[in-house]
Order: sequence, then structure tokens, then C-alpha cells
Amino acid sequence: MKHFRYTILFSIITIVITLPVMAKNNPVHPFEDGKEFTCANEIDRLLLRSLGKKNITPANICSDEVFFRRVYLDVIGAIPDAKQAKKFLLDSKLNKREVLINSLLDDERFADYRSQKWCDILRVKAEFPINLWPNAVQAYYHWIHAAIEANMPYDKFAQELLTSSGSNFRKPQVNFFRAIQGNSPTQIANAVALTFMGVRLEKFPPEKRSEIEAFFSQILYKKTAEWKEEIVYLNPQFYEPMTLKLPDGKMAKIAAGSDPRIAFSDWLTNQQNPYFAKNITNRIWSWIFGRGLIHEADDIRGDNPPVHPQILEFLEKELVSSNYELKHIFRLILNSNTYQQSSIPKSNNANSGELFACYPIRQHGAEVIIDALSKITGSQEKYSSPIPEPFTFIPTEQRSIELADSSITSQFLDIFGRPARDSGLESERDNSPTPPQRRHMINSSHIQKKINRSKKLRALIRRSNNDSELLIKNLYMTILSRQPTQTEIDAIKNHYQDKKTSTQEAAADLVWALINSKEFLFQH
Repeated sequence: MKHFRYTILFSIITIVITLPVMAKNNPVHPFEDGKEFTCANEIDRLLLRSLGKKNITPANICSDEVFFRRVYLDVIGAIPDAKQAKKFLLDSKLNKREVLINSLLDDERFADYRSQKWCDILRVKAEFPINLWPNAVQAYYHWIHAAIEANMPYDKFAQELLTSSGSNFRKPQVNFFRAIQGNSPTQIANAVALTFMGVRLEKFPPEKRSEIEAFFSQILYKKTAEWKEEIVYLNPQFYEPMTLKLPDGKMAKIAAGSDPRIAFSDWLTNQQNPYFAKNITNRIWSWIFGRGLIHEADDIRGDNPPVHPQILEFLEKELVSSNYELKHIFRLILNSNTYQQSSIPKSNNANSGELFACYPIRQHGAEVIIDALSKITGSQEKYSSPIPEPFTFIPTEQRSIELADSSITSQFLDIFGRPARDSGLESERDNSPTPPQRRHMINSSHIQKKINRSKKLRALIRRSNNDSELLIKNLYMTILSRQPTQTEIDAIKNHYQDKKTSTQEAAADLVWALINSKEFLFQH
């Protein structure tokens, strides 16, 4: 492998394909088509009102090319096929974006991608320090996936996790209490508050913390004769009635032998609860945009207000009125022009992205990137783990996004910021670009083999019939879901004009350059 040649080509092509996003004054093809921001729904009206108070103009609407790729990645965590992209771009129907959104929300891969997000939050992990072990990981993951696939109301989802008892192998929801570093009331209450209230309980006054902890003070754990199985149950000696104070100051009377977790769950999922709907709608916003209206997405407190309070309030009310249907919130956000803005700001305000006056640019997650590379090259990733016992082997056709257990070893996923799933914090996943990531993408044998051994890329070369321009167009559609500009075509052709390079080598060079571009690695 001549790394020098690849590095030079990478520099040339990257300048060409990233240069347009630097411009701000005029519509930039192919990233936007000049349509100015208009109000498609209440989210947009509230955004315009809020930005107007700051004298900030929202960005233009993104092009069909950008939207098509963006919504695939944000909803199902996958890049689209070239044929799908071409079909969408040729579609002249005015409602084609709405139709696409609905089809992706109904796609089985939606549940795959959301399950990954929830597994991060719920700490689904077989090994230290969580120690669910493989049997419980699989049971827990499949319950989460089934709940999302069935569009389970969010209040029911939370209630089942918070009030379950039994075997962590046979009652998957019980693993909420197992997947915590420790089993004291304090540790359990911290996890409950972080997951379902979006707050750091350690920042509450001591008396408030103690009041919440009391609702989880009767939980006990015991081993069974089955290897690694554990039972979560209510203290059988808990016969005395209790009166506990809820976080809003009201008193909950717990009858003798009753489960105090039910009283807490009823309070939490009540329509008037100040945390429950706010937490999950803010999380959904952050999953779609890369940051929440409240940032960090799981740090709700009085001195960390949302950037657009009216939007968050509107989404909370919509969630409650829809009987806690999470897809309803996804649909509202995705159909808004707030979401469909270009990533190229119109305003000179340095905080345009944080204020959602343009679509915030950020790097894709580790699993999304490796799945995209595998799809482009027609290759597969092999995952196995000798620890924990029993040995774990993952089918090669399975997407990385579908990995249930974060204990599965992967150098690539670790380099690109896969979370350890130790704490349940959103910030555990780090999508920030780093030098080791760049070195891996540019110089690793891992990426080299994917390109050089790709039967899929060789098929594209054959179908081009020695037409260099057709090959360039096909590679762009496969990798970036758009046609190259004439400037890009000319730059690539000129690069090889005086070089004795085979079509196979030229195609490999171009693939290598494109997958190292910001346009490929970053959601825009």
C-alpha cells in the first residue's frame, strides 16, 4: 500500500468536496437549494419567535440529497442504497419527505437503532462493572427491542422497568435493577433519577435524596442454583405500613406488604410530573440533533435552562396528549423545517448550531460508521468475546448497531467513542474526532482490506464499462448518496490525467478519499 499516494489524493479530494460547506452567503449546491426557512409546524413557529428575539435568521432548507441521507442516518442509523437515493431525487411529489419519514419510522431498523440508544442508557453490558452476563444481556436487549418495535407507550415502558421483580433471566425488565453498580437504595435511586427524570440526584439536597431513596429501600437480591442467575424481590419482612414523601412534597401511603416502587412509578408517570415527559422529549431531540434543548440531555436543573423553553414545553404536551407515544415526537421533529434546515448557517452568530438556527454538524457514532463502511464495500465485521463465559460469537451478517453487549471487544468501536455503558450518562458516548481515528481511517490495514477485497466495488467498476465519469458518479451515489458536482468530476479526472494508474487503483483511491471526507464521517 502506497500510503503517500493515498494521503495526497485524500488531501486533494477532501478540499474539493468540503469546500462548499464553508460558504455562508448564497445557496450552496448540492447542500441546499435556496429555499428559505418557512413554518411547517408549531416547532418552527416557536423557533422563529425565539430566534427573532436574538436577531438570528434560521438557515435555508437543506437539499433533497442532504435530507435523504440525513434522515436515514438519524432514524435508522444506516446510509441509504444508491438506487433508493436516485429514486427519491427523481420523485417530484411535494410530500415525498413526509412519506419517507413515515416509512423509516415503520422500518424494522428503527427499533434496532433506538434499542442501541436505550442499551447505552440502561447500561446493557455483560462484564465488569455491570456484570449482567450474556444470558441476561440477551433477555434484556430483546425485551427493549420488542417494546420499541411494538411502540409501547413510554409510561408503560418505565413502569415495567421500575416495578418488576423476579429472575433476571426470565423477567428481562428486572435487569434495570441488576444493571447498576451496586444495589443500595442510594445507587438505585441515582439510576432511576438519571434514567427517567434526567437529573443528577447527587445535586439534590440530602433530605430530598433520602426521600427518593426510601421508595427503593425494600429491594433485595439473591442468587439461584442456575449459573449467574439472580432474583430481584421485595423484602418479605416488609409488613409495616409506611408514609413516604414524594419529590413534589405530597405524601404517599404504602400499605403493609405493598411495593413502594409502584407509588413512585405512579407519581413519575403522572401527566403533571415536571420531569418525566420533559426528560424523554429532550432526549429524543438530542438523539436527532446531537444535542438537547437542554444540554447535557440528562442534566435537567433550574440553572441549566432549555435554549428554547416553549419548544420543549410544546413537545411535552404533545407526548402526554398522544398517550406517551414516542414515535409521535419523532414524527413532529422530523417533519419540521427546524430539522430540515441546512447545516450552513445564515447568521454570523457563533452559537447558531447550539440554538438550532441551522442543523448542527457532528461526527457519526462508531457503530454507524463501521456499518456504513461495511455496506459500501460489501464486507462484514467479525465480533467475538472469550470473556465473559460462555464464549460469545456474533453472526457476521449482523450490523454493529445490533450488538446487544458493549463488552464485545472491538478496536474500531472503542477508537470511535463507543460508550462503556458503565454509568448510563449520555456523555459516555464520545463522537468527537481524534487523531487515532484519522490514522485508522487513512492508514489501517483494516480499512485497506475492506476496499481492496471488495467485490461490490469491483462490480461497480465493471458496470462503468471504462467510463470514468460514470464510475465517479456511481461511487459518489454509493458513498455520499449524491451526484458529484462538475468541479469534483474535473478535479478527479485531472488527478489521473498524467498518471499510469489502473481503473482498479483509481477507484480504490477515490473510495479511500471519500470515506475520509467530512461529508462521509459527519452528519450534516
